[in-house]
Amino acid sequence: MIDGLQLRHHSADEAEGILDQLVDLYLEVYADGGEFHSEARYRRQLSLHMQRSGWELVTATLDGALVGYIYGFPLPSQTRWWEGIHEPVPPGFTDEDGTRTFALSELLVHPAWRRKGIAMALHDELVALRPEPRATLLVSPDNVAAQTAYRSWGWNKVTKLQPNWENAPILEVLVWTPAPKF
Repeated sequence: MIDGLQLRHHSADEAEGILDQLVDLYLEVYADGGEFHSEARYRRQLSLHMQRSGWELVTATLDGALVGYIYGFPLPSQTRWWEGIHEPVPPGFTDEDGTRTFALSELLVHPAWRRKGIAMALHDELVALRPEPRATLLVSPDNVAAQTAYRSWGWNKVTKLQPNWENAPILEVLVWTPAPKF
């Protein structure tokens, strides 16, 4: 772990004060991401996600500078998260009740600070404290670094999904379940 790294939890109300910093880091991380990773689309996504019940953000800062963050929210019973899922999936896999699945939406680390344990620290700080019995995320099949990290943290691929957004890519659906506590 990096000396001086500060991890902090934020509610949606608290995150409003750093919204531009969150967007700026996203745009830096996805500088070559094309229209799908545009500022306008991300601001809409972030705004909609922040309105979800249980939305939570964890930021990583060094000397006051934002170097990474992770956020997500519990999936409600009437979620659109699973729209576009590829079959087959286990029976009941997409059934939600608002307490079953935590959706990890973004995990970003500034390019200059990657491969220093920040992503894992953010991940562990957020998901380790969640009460839901599982978490899910969507990841690009060609993002080898993220795929490798997620698998090493205990995430497993279930299927693929193509979100119902304009120009949305096909993404892999990963699921994580915490180890039993004895």
